[in-house]
Amino acid sequence: MHQSRAVVIGGGIGGLTAAVALHQRGWAVTVLERAPSTAPVGAGLGLAPNAQRALDVLGLGDRVRALAAWQGDGGLRTPRGRWLNRLSGEAAAARFGGPLVLVHRATLVDLLTAALPAGLVRTGAAARVEDPGGAVDTGGAPARTATVRTEDGELTADLVVAADGIHSAARALLFPGHPGPRYAGYTTWRVIVPAGADFAPHETWGRGRLWGTQPLKDGRVYAYAAAAAPAGAHAPDSEQAELRRLFGDWHDPVPRVIEAAGSGQVLRHDVYEMNVPLPAFHRGRTALLGDAAHAMQPTLAQGGNQSIEDAVVLAHHAGRGTDPFDPAALAAYSADRLPRTTMVIRRAASAGRLSSFSAPAAVAVRDNLMAAASRLGPGLVLRTMEGIADWQPPGHPYASRTP
Repeated sequence: MHQSRAVVIGGGIGGLTAAVALHQRGWAVTVLERAPSTAPVGAGLGLAPNAQRALDVLGLGDRVRALAAWQGDGGLRTPRGRWLNRLSGEAAAARFGGPLVLVHRATLVDLLTAALPAGLVRTGAAARVEDPGGAVDTGGAPARTATVRTEDGELTADLVVAADGIHSAARALLFPGHPGPRYAGYTTWRVIVPAGADFAPHETWGRGRLWGTQPLKDGRVYAYAAAAAPAGAHAPDSEQAELRRLFGDWHDPVPRVIEAAGSGQVLRHDVYEMNVPLPAFHRGRTALLGDAAHAMQPTLAQGGNQSIEDAVVLAHHAGRGTDPFDPAALAAYSADRLPRTTMVIRRAASAGRLSSFSAPAAVAVRDNLMAAASRLGPGLVLRTMEGIADWQPPGHPYASRTP
């Protein structure tokens, strides 16, 4: 019986989700991950209702919802601790059809990997696209397959999914004239600590600096921070010390979380965004997915969510693996995903500008506006996620929903 073959380059969240979706559609899938393990470096990931609905298609949405850690209120604070607005988790869930679920990336990777047959994911396997493949038949001959090169030789595939990250080599091959992502002007820190979750989840905006503290289901705490910095900069001593200098006098539990971070546990990454959209998310038989296609600022916490959407939409258009694959279907994938992710990139950039104000007068106006919006009710605050968190996936579930 015919079975189409897909090769996924990259074993991150987007690549693994694409592998699960294609596998459930009957494709023969191979995932190539250059790292020695798919275990991600420790950090959290917020899964909004749009990503949860995408995972419903794979029968995994309810397992993610069961990991929701906080059902009460959260909100936005000032560095001194004053609440600028409070947001009910119930109101957000009612508006968008589910709660925001914060998970450790490793938890989601384990969930996705468990949905794949053993041996399907090959780690320590660096790979590059050698030939993106032919999109249409020529002179009655079958369109050529795509070719991926690894250290062990070449693999051919009906479909290549390039989920190889912000600095994607596949994107550079497919669109060599595109400028690629640009530095957004600030860097971020992330850490997971074992401190007790005895606080409401919050984000705190200061003058050109931002801090967020969120509880995880298992009692640990995920914290993230951002501040303007030159690209490629690092602390002269340690990133924990840098956090102490920037945020050590902010409200509780910020100093407590910083002190709970062990040596070497604080991750620092510069933020890049694709402010110039690609002309398409595919060429030939090769499709770009996730940060490779649409890197965005983390201000709306949608980077991982959009890669999960990509994966499900791609599998929807790719069709069943038992049917001959028509690479022209990738044009529909681009048509679905390019306008949406461009919109999310722009909204994330707008949120980034708002949170990065540093002039005292501008910060005061911003804080007063945020407080006023809160007094008008949760609807105004939640409106920023309309058209994003309420997204619905195409097609029907490939797997039964898991209780």
